[in-house]
Amino acid sequence: METATLARRGTDDFGLSDEEIRLLAQIATGVTADVAARKLELSARTLRRRLRTICDRLEVNTPIEAVVWAARRQLI
Repeated sequence: METATLARRGTDDFGLSDEEIRLLAQIATGVTADVAARKLELSARTLRRRLRTICDRLEVNTPIEAVVWAARRQLI
């Protein structure tokens, strides 16, 4: 399975931490939230809560929109 790459390009400008970028990169690979949570050593509930926080901060409605937002800015 391919892993989305993490590019460091001013993530501070967008208010996203390295951990949040890793979370979006993991979701971008197409795995389920449960699988992504295991890979990131989080509970599924924590992962979903963090995704919701990211979506709120970026003013998008879904985690997929957050992934697209990050990809367009070459963060992942």
